[in-house]
Amino acid sequence: MARIAFVTHEAVPELMPDDRVAADELERRGARVEAIPWSAGDVGWSDFDAVIVRSAWDYHLRLAEFRRWLDAREVDGTRLANSAATIRWNSHKGYLLELERRGVGIVPTRLVPAGHADELAAALSELPAAIVKPAVSASAHATYRVDGARPSGESLTLAATNDVLVQPFLPEIAAGAGEWSLLFFGGAFSHAVLKQPAAGDFRVQAEHGGAATSAIPEASVVDAALAALAAVPAGPPLYARVDGVVQGGSFVLMEVELIEPQLYFAIHPPAAARFADCLVDRFLAERPFRIL
Repeated sequence: MARIAFVTHEAVPELMPDDRVAADELERRGARVEAIPWSAGDVGWSDFDAVIVRSAWDYHLRLAEFRRWLDAREVDGTRLANSAATIRWNSHKGYLLELERRGVGIVPTRLVPAGHADELAAALSELPAAIVKPAVSASAHATYRVDGARPSGESLTLAATNDVLVQPFLPEIAAGAGEWSLLFFGGAFSHAVLKQPAAGDFRVQAEHGGAATSAIPEASVVDAALAALAAVPAGPPLYARVDGVVQGGSFVLMEVELIEPQLYFAIHPPAAARFADCLVDRFLAERPFRIL
């Protein structure tokens, strides 16, 4: 029987309902799936046939420790997805500027190094409304809207000790167009959802009142998301979520999520089989594993 670990975090060590859908599919095929926090001690990670990072939702608060965990997984030969190299690359949102240099259309982004209040003020002076977020973050943690051309107290406090991104506020998201999330397994498009913020908010995450619904994007949106994913170094990851918005008929990249994104299996259950197929091909093709 194949053993698969779904990596979680200490505050919520069990599987999230969304990941339970994927785990059920793998168990139906004969695997054993275990939920284990990444920071748990005395875990033989390399004993698993595959270790899949899923809801490690505190990594951005414990980044140095998390990176040491990644280093250790490379040393012990853990079959990790996504790879440690991919996760390191994706952990600092400055990767957006690298993708832009490779020809990907992104939301205009300025990276302000920690402690540079003057650069933050200069970036905000060019925008009537902006979003300021940490370069290392998850689930819209410490993400602020700044109206006007001057830094808010919150943004100044954040930028004092964190690299931050400054991006224009995108009215399309709150005005009904929403934010697209396109899901890929092994580099192949699987499904998509359209996310909307709660009334009066700009954040689309469920913990901030946002909602996601299954949706079918235009072919041009899928093509643009594929192009963004193709620009990611180290080849196609096991799983990826490409987030963006359509502006003037074109898809504009907001983020490529390669660490612990929600993959929306509960909204689109057939995707669990595609995920399982990809995982089997990548990790278990030569191991005892029955496919029903």
